[in-house]
Amino acid sequence: MGERPPSSEDMEKGREKRQKSRHSMPPPHLCPPPPKPWVPWLMPIVFVVNVAMFVYTMYVNDCPTTGEKCLFPFFKRFSFQPFRENPLLGPAALTLKKLGALELQLVVEGGEGWRLLSCMWLHAGVVHLLFNMLSLLFIGIRLEQEFGFIRIGFLYLLAGIGGSLGSTLHRMRTASPTISVGASGALFGLLGAMLSELLINWTIYVNKCTALLILMVVIAVNMAVGFIPKVDSSAHIGGFLAGFFLGFVILVRPQYGYISSRHLPSTYEGRRKSRHKFYQYVLGITAFVFLVLGYTYGFGKLYGPPALKNLP
Repeated sequence: MGERPPSSEDMEKGREKRQKSRHSMPPPHLCPPPPKPWVPWLMPIVFVVNVAMFVYTMYVNDCPTTGEKCLFPFFKRFSFQPFRENPLLGPAALTLKKLGALELQLVVEGGEGWRLLSCMWLHAGVVHLLFNMLSLLFIGIRLEQEFGFIRIGFLYLLAGIGGSLGSTLHRMRTASPTISVGASGALFGLLGAMLSELLINWTIYVNKCTALLILMVVIAVNMAVGFIPKVDSSAHIGGFLAGFFLGFVILVRPQYGYISSRHLPSTYEGRRKSRHKFYQYVLGITAFVFLVLGYTYGFGKLYGPPALKNLP
């Protein structure tokens, strides 16, 4: 006995099945193009401004006019203060204070809150400047290439302010009369943001554990340096925490396998992944709440009503 030839109804059903299977699976050419790296220009400008501010600081310092025995006197007014006064090869503390260094009394009682920002652009010496600028070039430029100047500039600024708040609050508890300068708070903020960016974008990384281990070692080494005498570790911790929470909010990326609608043909009817995973939303919202509470607490302790100032 022979087989029954397919009817026109069977042929129509087979055609519909083929069309459905064609629509349910994305064609191989639907892979979205890799994101183009940004051209970094903001972090190089920050580098130049920091160096220029240090040169200007040394110009204002003018060591020979103080009557001290200056280091490298052939630099004339750009020569350094005696080593016993400033072992980092830089200006006098009075010069830094004049140009905007962070000092508790001036910030709180003098109402000079601008020092929370200005201290980020001053450095205590050549050694201090060198370490910070190397970190800026290695970390800041890489992040700007990946996320652009708007997000990284915003991150750098807010993390720097977070470091200044941490330093000021520490001085309120210890009644320390010392001043604080440097971009370390902002730079530790970039390190903290690198850690949170790795955690919140976990699905897109290949060697996840290796990347996490290397980053934790780098952070631990930098944190250990912060506990050397005369180094403001409170600014490092404040900046790191600010950058860590900011990273969850502004450095989130689409999950692995997500394809934007602009990279899909208009006839595609298959199932698409959501842009972000649920845990990314949870981390972002939680981090935002911590940021609001943290900055409110910090500024409240400095300038708020007695109820906030009396908080532990």
